[in-house]
Amino acid sequence: MHDHAHHDDDDHGSGGAFDHPLIRRLEAEMGWPRLSNMSDLAEYLGRPGVHCLFVPGDPVRNLETADAAVILPELHMTFQRAFDCALVDDAIEAKVREGNGVLKTPSFIFFRDGQMIGAIPKVRDWDDYLIRIQQILAKKAA
Repeated sequence: MHDHAHHDDDDHGSGGAFDHPLIRRLEAEMGWPRLSNMSDLAEYLGRPGVHCLFVPGDPVRNLETADAAVILPELHMTFQRAFDCALVDDAIEAKVREGNGVLKTPSFIFFRDGQMIGAIPKVRDWDDYLIRIQQILAKKAA
């Protein structure tokens, strides 16, 4: 499908989801931060605005991961950057999923003011994403 593999940016060496070119592209080309420890996560979620964490899961075992890596940038543009995006590194993925009760991957977990305001696990139909993200963005943090 897409074969944009450039292996010169493997300086993280963590393997896992970040070996996949579509996920690496989000970090390298889109400039989305990769959160690899809980303090980076807390700092990111503490910023003003709405944040979407992309929890990719394992792209080898879960073929939806690559689809989600293509869908999220499109959603980001469709919603005119009403939220920003970050990637959850394999090192903290389990803690993030369990801590927010979102166990399936890939998933998009939305936060405002440090509070989770919604999540969309697994790949969905486009219209389902549009409806659910509109509902999530309309929520206020508890």
